[in-house]
Formats: sequence, structure tokens, C-alpha cells
Amino acid sequence: MVREEYAGASGVPASVLLAIGATMEYHAAANSRQMMTPNQTTTRIYVDADACPVKDEIYRVAARHGLPVSVVAGQFIRVPQDPLIERVAVGSGMDAADDWIAERAGKGDIVITADIPLASRCIKAGAEVIAPNGKPFTEQSIGMTLAVRNLMTDLRSSGEITGGPKSFAPRDRSAFLSALDQTIRRIQRQRATQPAPNQS
Repeated sequence: MVREEYAGASGVPASVLLAIGATMEYHAAANSRQMMTPNQTTTRIYVDADACPVKDEIYRVAARHGLPVSVVAGQFIRVPQDPLIERVAVGSGMDAADDWIAERAGKGDIVITADIPLASRCIKAGAEVIAPNGKPFTEQSIGMTLAVRNLMTDLRSSGEITGGPKSFAPRDRSAFLSALDQTIRRIQRQRATQPAPNQS
């Protein structure tokens, strides 16, 4: 069964809301889960799902490691029927999906996004961030990446540059699979070496 959360009804068909009305309770559940974040020990994968080309790869890797996935999009999208997958439709508000992810992702979590400002926010929160082409965003690289992105945006706005980013290639899919698996294993190793929390 897919766990669903609806952070906003804007843009979601009424028929869809009626069909899944019982799942609205997950919004409150998500807030409770966020309050418990400092004590949670399970890595969660957050997917900036609008136009994400590697959702199927994420589902496969997450299932292999038994990790929960939050698939966040502006509108209703289809996801596999799996108890570890949470579908979140945040509505059509500007940056609504980015805000939802950035407010929840933290240390030990993984965020999948090509959005550089969102990546910057999540890195500051301690999360690991990977682009769909397998490129990791890091504390060391995000400052320059964000600066270049802003420069290119200005140049395109002025008409000096008209080309966009290069298209997604099969090798990008392979690179992403490898990067995601390696990141999960690195987090697991780090947690295995950490002392157990004091239960008293």
C-alpha cells in the first residue's frame, strides 16, 4: 500500500482527493515524524519528483536497502504500490515542493534533485544530495555551483546564451545508480561506527 500525504489540494483533481481522502491523516503524521528527526536512525530518500528521470532507479535501490522514500511533486503522480513509498502532492505554489523537502531533509537523509538552490538548502541541513545524472552536490562544491547557475541564468535572460543543459544520457543513469548505492552504504557505515544513543 502506498503511503500518501497531501500538503495542499491546489491543482489536485477532486476525484483524486475523494478517492484518497482517508490518507489525509498523513500530513499530521509527517509533522510528528519531523519533530522526531533528531532521534531517527533510518535514512529517508527525498525525491524532487517533477521531471525526475530516475524515479524507477530510486525505487529499486531503496527497496534493496529497505529505505523509505518520499516522492514529492506539485501534482498527483503515480508511484509503485509499496509501504515504504510516500507520495506527496504539495500543490502548484511556487517552490512548494522545494520547501517541503528542505524543511524535512536532514543529516543521514538523501535528496535527489537537479535544482541547485534546493540542493544548497538541503546540504546546509546536513543531507546528502545527488543530481539525477549521479553528480553529488557537496559543501565544497555547492557555492561555486550556485554562483555559476546564477550567472548562467543572468546570461540567458540577457540573450547572450540560448542553450540549455545537456540532455540526459544512458551513462547518466548508470552513474546515478552507482552514486546512490555508494552514498547509502557510506551513511550506513558512518552510523554503524556511531555510539548507541543514551536510553536513560
